[in-house]
Amino acid sequence: MTPKSGLFLMISCIAAIAAVGSVFELSYGTPKYGSLATGIILAASIPLTGFFFWAAVRDARANQ
Repeated sequence: MTPKSGLFLMISCIAAIAAVGSVFELSYGTPKYGSLATGIILAASIPLTGFFFWAAVRDARANQ
């Protein structure tokens, strides 16, 4: 693993944690930052998770 692929993987993990947190916030009561902001975070974090995971795998394979 290169530092670049590690960074991509870290960003992917943070985005996945944000997505799971947003789902729980929206499911159980009133979200801390409001429904609109939490929904935007959820909508943005799902594709970011997939994109950065794909970028991490691609970069790691390219540098083997």
